Amino acid sequence: MVDEKILEILSDLCPGEDLSTSESLVDNRVLDSLTIVALVAELEEEFDITIPAVDIVAENFNSVRAISSLVSDLVEG
Repeated sequence: MVDEKILEILSDLCPGEDLSTSESLVDNRVLDSLTIVALVAELEEEFDITIPAVDIVAENFNSVRAISSLVSDLVEG
């Protein structure tokens, strides 16, 4: 369920992009800094979490899997 919601949020922010299989969303500039800020805000609201600034790094946002892992860790923690 987390992956599906993240894909839905990403699709709204980056329409027309192949988001589900990409492993380099940041590296390929699909997600830029402004989009990441918007994504963080959406994720925090949707999952009732706070993403610390130290976790806002490319490795955590390069793929849906990485974003999902970050969100899951914060939800559980």
